[in-house]
Amino acid sequence: MKKALIAASCAALLSANAHADFLGIYIGGSYWDQEATGVFGEQNNLVDFNLEDDKKTSFYVAFEHPVPLVPNIKLAMSDLDTQGQTVLDEDFSFQGETFPAGSSVDATFDLSYIDYTLYYEILDNGLVSLDLGLTGRDVDGFAGVEGTVESVTLSADDDFSGIVPMLYGAAQIGLPFTGLSVYGEANFLAFDDHTFYDAQAGIAYELIDNIAIDVNIFVGYRQVVLDIEDVDDLYADVDFKGAYAGAEIHF
Repeated sequence: MKKALIAASCAALLSANAHADFLGIYIGGSYWDQEATGVFGEQNNLVDFNLEDDKKTSFYVAFEHPVPLVPNIKLAMSDLDTQGQTVLDEDFSFQGETFPAGSSVDATFDLSYIDYTLYYEILDNGLVSLDLGLTGRDVDGFAGVEGTVESVTLSADDDFSGIVPMLYGAAQIGLPFTGLSVYGEANFLAFDDHTFYDAQAGIAYELIDNIAIDVNIFVGYRQVVLDIEDVDDLYADVDFKGAYAGAEIHF
């Protein structure tokens, strides 16, 4: 009987190690109560369009493996689009169109993107983890303004797209015997007069933990800031922030 128990215990440990070390797949998503603020336009002619708050979703999937020197992979998608409306205090010129003072204009600003992240586990001892890497943020952005002046509809828009390289970091600290952990994650880029960062922090709870599957639920606070000057004649300082809640499954 003792030999059988020892054999069963060894088999369980080997199975657990195989689950943790061979290949890890993480799938997660969150629901974000998003507050949007900021201005955009052309140089010396930026307007606050009273951007609307909204509720958005984000999703990610990550693949981790034990192969030395080969980075892990994470793909993430975030939906950041908002609308706004204002009455202009002065003439507003955008992309070759001029909207006169006193006119009511509608605006759309879209900063949705897909992240392609390659990262290494610098530390992972079961209690503390630290990941560092690089992200290619594939931005497909849009800024548009539309208004009606004397029964004539005026509109102007600007597309901005491309892959933006960003530094990536993530850390998590477990709280022993509670099933809880605190975590933080960020992507960051700053050069010339441009700043682009995406940071979040929160607390997670381990709802299910076994050999086959792990399930975590989490809550946190996230902020995305885009501050750019003269990208295809577009100037913008826009901030998306707010609390979120979500869940993650680990196979």
